[in-house]
Amino acid sequence: MEIVQRGAEAILYKTERPEGVALVKDRVKKGYRLPELDERIRKQRTSMEARMLERARRAGVDTPRVWGAGDGKITMEWIDGERVKDCLDGMPESGRMELYRLIGESVAKLHGAGLVHGDLTTSNMILKAGRLYIIDFGLGKSSKKVEDQAVDLHLFYEAVRSTHFRLLDEAWENVLKHYRLKYRIANEVLSQVDKIRTRRRYAR
Repeated sequence: MEIVQRGAEAILYKTERPEGVALVKDRVKKGYRLPELDERIRKQRTSMEARMLERARRAGVDTPRVWGAGDGKITMEWIDGERVKDCLDGMPESGRMELYRLIGESVAKLHGAGLVHGDLTTSNMILKAGRLYIIDFGLGKSSKKVEDQAVDLHLFYEAVRSTHFRLLDEAWENVLKHYRLKYRIANEVLSQVDKIRTRRRYAR
């Protein structure tokens, strides 16, 4: 096994499975919680994330296939591509425009299926052979609330602003263009995004 990432919430490592190369997400035990409570929370969050990945795939969003889930671990397909965080800034304009289309349509499909990702950053998007994979649904949930979907998009805006500031206006405009085309209540969600941004601006 090869450790890919060691974080506060989980350890990620690569391994071999009969299906192919796999990524295992192993949620870290929290010593400050009672063992019984910690086990229950890890199992619940693991089960929820596995369901979110499967539901997103059924909605037409590219995600890793889940090959197993239990005991605080998810075993899923390894996506051997580039993180959008690492490749966006160096892409030619034509490539960026295609990527914005993929992002906008993917988020529209998620929201249309009543799914909120919870951490829409370019670190959680992988580009492989012209397809965009959305990963890490650890903070995701089921919700058809306009407010929750608006928060999802606002978090994406903030992530792009902090990581790809030079491309912020271009990315935001083009992602939203395709989001509107694919989600029937997009304008309602985006109106709420504007309200969130206004609230946070005045709260500073």
